[in-house]
Amino acid sequence: MNKARILHTMLRVGNLQRSIDFYCKVMGMRVLRTLDQPEDKFTLTFLGYGDEPETCVLELTYNYGVERYDLGSAFGHIAIGVEDCEQACSDVTARGGEVVYGPAMMDGLNEMIAFVKDPDGYQVELVERPEYELL
Repeated sequence: MNKARILHTMLRVGNLQRSIDFYCKVMGMRVLRTLDQPEDKFTLTFLGYGDEPETCVLELTYNYGVERYDLGSAFGHIAIGVEDCEQACSDVTARGGEVVYGPAMMDGLNEMIAFVKDPDGYQVELVERPEYELL
């Protein structure tokens, strides 16, 4: 295979602005671009910590008139690397987000993790990675 990388992860959301607010105000991302397709009845918003050519981003898809999705049992979570998991959890809570697990050491990996729930119920894992250069 030629050089490849993951471009984005897509989540379908029931309220686009509520999800944008969560990922920007609580998780610290920024809106990179939005594509509204009224003739096809959907809007895409791409968010991230860096520019799309440099990093994997999150695509939020809002289908007009759909306010709720069943999360299903196949999807697990989105993982975000953070410098300090405990501080990240404090920041999330202070910004109105909900930490549903941790921070706690992951057995066998010597890795601090936590889980946050987004407004649509998706799990976002915070993984402490101080050795990485994080954006």
